[in-house]
Amino acid sequence: MFDFLLSPQALEFRQEIVDLVKWVPRQMILDMDQDKIQFPKEFLKEAGRRNLMGCRYPKRWGGREMDWVTTCMAMEEVGTLGYIFACVFGVGAELVCDAIVLHGSDSQKEKYVAPLLRGERFAAECLTEPRGGSDFFGTSTLAEDKGDYFLLNGQKRFIVGAEGADFFLVYARTDPKAEPHKALTCFIVDRGPGVETKYLYGLMGCRGGGAGRLVFRDVKVPKDNVVGQINGAYAVFNTMMIPERLGTAAMTLGAARPALEVATAYTTRRKAFGQAISQYQGVSFQVADAVTLLDAGRAMVYATARAVDAGLEMNQIRRMVSQTKKFVTESCQAVAHNAMQVMGGIGYTNVFPVERIVRDLRLASIWTGTNEIMSAITASEWYREYATQRKKTVIRDWEADAQEANAADEKIYE
Repeated sequence: MFDFLLSPQALEFRQEIVDLVKWVPRQMILDMDQDKIQFPKEFLKEAGRRNLMGCRYPKRWGGREMDWVTTCMAMEEVGTLGYIFACVFGVGAELVCDAIVLHGSDSQKEKYVAPLLRGERFAAECLTEPRGGSDFFGTSTLAEDKGDYFLLNGQKRFIVGAEGADFFLVYARTDPKAEPHKALTCFIVDRGPGVETKYLYGLMGCRGGGAGRLVFRDVKVPKDNVVGQINGAYAVFNTMMIPERLGTAAMTLGAARPALEVATAYTTRRKAFGQAISQYQGVSFQVADAVTLLDAGRAMVYATARAVDAGLEMNQIRRMVSQTKKFVTESCQAVAHNAMQVMGGIGYTNVFPVERIVRDLRLASIWTGTNEIMSAITASEWYREYATQRKKTVIRDWEADAQEANAADEKIYE
């Protein structure tokens, strides 16, 4: 951890998170990985009892009025338990709460945010559909205006908490004729008549989070449960990209850390040809690369968190969050790969937790927006940023600093 970047308050809070991590029974981790526990309610109840969830929200609703840097620290520490622990911790207390705190009414915060942060209720976010993932605005789930309520029909899949959540943050099309950015509405949908967990997925990793497909059939959603404005889901989604993707990056650091530490300990004890294998550069250099990738990723996470806390312009934040999510998730996958590689065959077995970590981390570059989408956003925002900065100021003409900068007929652009 980069303790020097954390405030005294954040360091105290980290110890509270570490204490929660120590509290989690070993059997809970094993049972979740075998899907014997389909959703870890006891873990979330304990986190709520300790007042550890949603730390950056107002105290009025159960938060602790901290910042994004502290939030990222907390997500990393929770992630050390396993990727799925941070997933369920973040989906409710960061993603769903963020939407309601930033865009919802006080009555919604009282009814949904406060009990969720106390660990008394559980929530899930519903974005992906059977016919679309990355194309968020292509959603086919419909909500028809029936006067004092909406009638919701459709399906969502790959929903962490489909099994276990008490209510759902659902995006649905409310104006089929409008352009995509003005056609969707965000709703809070309580589990009840017409809401069915249709299917639980057999996942490669990140098991125990109740990931499944939800079906909504003629669900009556009161208009009081609209988050933000009708047909205004874009504003909600725009801010949700921060906790979704920055939170993902932070928790991925935590999930990769145990793999590096287990491998480090193993290579100092395992001997070959008369000495510890950590003495061979073929091993120690892979560990060094893993350490470097984790530190580089953590630096990006904290720099981006500071940018969000400082209120940078949203286009810059979008770029920083996207490139951070991509770099960190791919770096952490490399960290886990290196850890398994230096441990050899034993790393591929369940004698050590590295094989589970490798399975879990494969999700990191897929969910909350694939890394290809992150690259597309980064490129788009960078070109926009470059053009804007060129109009504002030019320090010097870099192209002129070449020996043949003015060579005739060489700079051809068509």
